[in-house]
Amino acid sequence: MLHDPQVRGFASDNYSGIHPEVLAAITAANGGHQIAYGEDAYTERLQEVFASHFGDGVQAFPVFNGTGANVVGLQSMLPRWGAVITASTAHINVDEGGAPERMGGMKLLTVPTEDGKLTPDLVDREAWGWGDEHRAQPLVVSITQSTELGTLYTPDEIRALAEHAHRHGMRLHMDGARIANAAAALDLPLAAFTSDAGVDVLSFGGTKNGAMLGEAIVVLDPAASDGLIFGRKFSMQLASKMRFVSAQLIALLEGDLWLRNARHANAMAARLRTGVEQGVADDTIRGVEFTQPTQVNGVFATLPEGVADRLRERFRFYDWDATRREVRWMCSFDTAESDVDEFIAEISRLTRG
Repeated sequence: MLHDPQVRGFASDNYSGIHPEVLAAITAANGGHQIAYGEDAYTERLQEVFASHFGDGVQAFPVFNGTGANVVGLQSMLPRWGAVITASTAHINVDEGGAPERMGGMKLLTVPTEDGKLTPDLVDREAWGWGDEHRAQPLVVSITQSTELGTLYTPDEIRALAEHAHRHGMRLHMDGARIANAAAALDLPLAAFTSDAGVDVLSFGGTKNGAMLGEAIVVLDPAASDGLIFGRKFSMQLASKMRFVSAQLIALLEGDLWLRNARHANAMAARLRTGVEQGVADDTIRGVEFTQPTQVNGVFATLPEGVADRLRERFRFYDWDATRREVRWMCSFDTAESDVDEFIAEISRLTRG
């Protein structure tokens, strides 16, 4: 073993390991031979599992990672001259190394938002110029649930966006890297704010919810996507031993593991937020302010000058906006109450020191 398994941080839910039930599912899928490239029993079963959550007729295409899911999914929704309207804070714009534009060949039309959420009015800032040969054609709106700022769309908000997009001949894509956390926070089934609300194509996240690796592009409306069976291959997202990706998603979704993991991560973020707020009220923590509501498993706050780097000597986390000393703290399925309490105690020590 090359690491200390007792070490915890608050940098990302990607830092956590594999949930034991998911790891057991990988082991169970390991015996004997299965047909490669998705013709295996596990990927076939996965179609039924996704249908149970999103409705009959959906198609799931397992891929390696979230960037692959977003880029390949969006590619399948667009002609070469197509553009995607998205929030300026969206993962596809900020954190995917230019992959949507460089590898996917699509133009991103970004809109600033205060909370990471789009509205029909915000979409209209870039939803124009159809038929103008000098402008990339806005043909997809992409939203993130939950957003990069840890905020949530309600089903009604998503439905309004879908209807607005469809009325203009556009489609609606959802980046669901943390979709399980959104469902847990909203206390709603997955379909309530996806297929039932008019989302056309979904990037379904597994890695942040306890998988080793693996996401899925879920086509909710077959008319919205074309050529995915080919696009996944030429974009290097076709797993030969796909059964091991599918087995993980089955382990998460066939029962309630996905929901248990998400609820726990959300609860730990709420515990962190509440503990810091109480410290501020008691004057045992000084100079900490929150910049976004804590709705899922992320906490956004500003710290006094110099505190972030000293705090990182014990607990790893990332700056969000260093210019205003804003940081992001993320909780995972395996974050323990004691981890949170130790973190709060260290914040108290450093801000009073």
